[in-house]
Order: sequence, then C-alpha cells, then structure tokens
Amino acid sequence: MELFSSAVDAAKNLLPYEGTVNYYGKLFSSHQADHYFDELMKNIEWRNDEAFIMGKHIITKRKVAWYGDLGYAYTYSNATKHALPWTDALLELKSIAEQKTGTSFNSCLLNLYHNGEEGMAYHSDDEKTLGKNSAIASMSFGAERRFLFKNKKTKETITTFLEHGSLLVMKDET
Repeated sequence: MELFSSAVDAAKNLLPYEGTVNYYGKLFSSHQADHYFDELMKNIEWRNDEAFIMGKHIITKRKVAWYGDLGYAYTYSNATKHALPWTDALLELKSIAEQKTGTSFNSCLLNLYHNGEEGMAYHSDDEKTLGKNSAIASMSFGAERRFLFKNKKTKETITTFLEHGSLLVMKDET
C-alpha cells in the first residue's frame, strides 16, 4: 500500500486504440483557475491566427499566442510562429504540467475561443519541429469546452469535456 502519491500522478487514458490521451481532470480550485484565466487574458499577446490552407490565406476567429524557449519556432498550416518569451504565469503552469506528467515542455500554443462556436478541425500535431510522438499538454481555463478525437483507421470518435482548470495530455501516435 502506498502512503504517498508518486511524483507523476496517474490519469485516465481516453483512447481505446493506439495513442494515449491522459485526462487529469481539474488541477486547480475555482479560485486558482480564475486567477490563471485572468492572468492569461490580461498578459498574453493574443492575435488572430493566420494559416495558408489549400493556397488560401485564412484568418481565424480564434486568437492564438505562441510562447516558449528562446529561439523556438513552430510551423503549421504553412505559417511559422516564433515563440515569445515565457511569462511568469506560463512558467508556473509549465512547471505544474511537468510535475504532474513527468514530461518537459519547451513551448506553449495558447488558443482563445470566444464561444462554443469556435474550434479546430480534426488534425494531427505531427509537424517535424515537434518531434516524433511528442507529448502535448492542454490546460483549459474558462468555460467548459468539448474536445473530440477521431481514430484515423476506424473513424470512431471520442468526446470529452475539458473543465475550467483541467489538464489533458496527448502523446504517442494520436
């Protein structure tokens, strides 16, 4: 019998096949989650996302911000993002995610969805700059949001809801 939890806490894997999606649930009290939400809304340099899809320049409704280690860049949808330096709040959240998962993270793509009508299409985070089967942590603040996964082979879908102050980690081949 363990008297103390391990440094890396267990989470529920939501995927029945290949890949791993661990949902840790709420990590923060409502007060703490509200604090981080307010910090992110006030201190992040939000911009509408731009992408080039099938030759068209698209500006999304959702806003994004890219933060990370010095000099880190990320390219997706034929657009390159250069990381802004970590804020104090982001460094705190990064540390919490790393302690909870036992994984190191070098960057953070923040997405701001104004309402339940905005979102992303099904996609794979498989860009070479991320590395093969790298871990991607998703911390959610604000209104509860639906998060969908679709198996590439079976087309089966899995839906979960991310609560205010929760953590979800995708890794392996998802």
